[in-house]
Amino acid sequence: MADYDLIVRNARIVTAERQTEGDIAVRDGHVVEIAPDLKGSGAREIDAGGKFVLPGGVDSHCHIEQKSGMGVMCADDFYTGTVSAAFGGTTTVIPFAAQHRGMSLRQVVNEYHEAATPKAVIDYAFHLIVTDPTPQALGQELPALIKDGYTSFKIYMTYDAMKVSDYQILDILSVARRDGALVMVHAENHDMIQWLAHHLVEQGHGAPKFHAIAHARIAEAEATNRAISLARLVDAPLLLVHMSEIEAIETLRQAQKKGLKIFGETCPQYIALTADDMDKPGVEGAMWCCSPPPRDSAAQEAVWAALKDGTFQTFSSDHAPYQFNAGGKIPKGDKTTFKEMANGVPGIEIRLPMLFSEGVQKGRITLQQFVALTSANHAKLYGLYPRKGTIAVGSDADFAIWDADKDVTVTWKDLHDNVGYTPYEGRQIKGWPITVVSRGRVVVENGKLNAERGSGQFLPCASPDSSKPIGQSAPELQAMSRFGLKPLF
Repeated sequence: MADYDLIVRNARIVTAERQTEGDIAVRDGHVVEIAPDLKGSGAREIDAGGKFVLPGGVDSHCHIEQKSGMGVMCADDFYTGTVSAAFGGTTTVIPFAAQHRGMSLRQVVNEYHEAATPKAVIDYAFHLIVTDPTPQALGQELPALIKDGYTSFKIYMTYDAMKVSDYQILDILSVARRDGALVMVHAENHDMIQWLAHHLVEQGHGAPKFHAIAHARIAEAEATNRAISLARLVDAPLLLVHMSEIEAIETLRQAQKKGLKIFGETCPQYIALTADDMDKPGVEGAMWCCSPPPRDSAAQEAVWAALKDGTFQTFSSDHAPYQFNAGGKIPKGDKTTFKEMANGVPGIEIRLPMLFSEGVQKGRITLQQFVALTSANHAKLYGLYPRKGTIAVGSDADFAIWDADKDVTVTWKDLHDNVGYTPYEGRQIKGWPITVVSRGRVVVENGKLNAERGSGQFLPCASPDSSKPIGQSAPELQAMSRFGLKPLF
């Protein structure tokens, strides 16, 4: 009888802290031993042949089987979305349970579980999207859901159907601070965007390329500064998602230098695409439109600098998959202006290979930084570490064997999402995960899927250290206690 369920031998094991060589033994879905020349036998043994074995990716920002604010359903459900993630080396996803106005948050969570449970092939948790912070949502539903393992939620500062006011942001931050949740913010100034968009379309400039003009850099910079200021007032940690712009990045960097608990994230589109990609005939450029939009080469360099120096903690896909047709990206066909287009680009499968190829292979970041940015930091920020995000005794057996020398030309027909195109078509990638293990199950091997529908498990998240305040609320807020006022937290 075998001693272990699985042994991966001759591995170059890389975590966010170190690189070692040895064998990994798995039993009952967990890593139980790591050692050179491991004794004993496995029911299944894989010879890594000296290749890198990295923790399975954690993608903490992706949209799966979710309706947009305009009512457009994502192209990927929880089967195709998680299959695509697995083929790209990701073994845990944290998509959103999105509240639309008038909906109960508990109802939303139940509906997303009904969608995910029979379909997901890898493990998943949920963030909440809060668009309707009613007294019931703030006073009852959010505190209860946080206790149940939904310890992060996203808010929007733009989009008519999604945005919350500054007053509502303070209410939401206060609940998160008190009950131990981390708030993610889409930071763009809504009125700036609307004002620019109105005048562009009014003058006949509705092509996709004008999306980048309407979503001006200063709209991201202003909203970033405002979000940080709101968080400072109530001493609440904050994570700014999909950052793209030089001034916003520098504002984040300066906040961190002041000791504030403000985290940052960026995505593949901001290292690989520019606004010029949207300049295509007709409405074709819609395939490259997301918010914030890709900028230019100078912004790309600022993003790389922030990845390298630790200003950004995570590299997520922001996978927002919409098919390029009248029911998806372009609801009015050729008459669609950038204002009506569904915002977002697919990227859940390309996320890790893109950063590996452009970052590690080109010497911009180290392998340890790669693991931190794509796996470990996600798990730490959202209350899943060390179950996820590392290769260690006691952790879930989630890892991928990488062929660092594998050359891949990206083409959608070789990907596994349901979108129908990739904005990275024709791009050359060096390095790809060739074997992927999720909780000890070899889910991808030899280009084939070995996981059954519904075999992924839901992961309740602990209240993370990232959500703990630093104890420095605004002096005026502290002064209120001297007047005998009831504490706000």
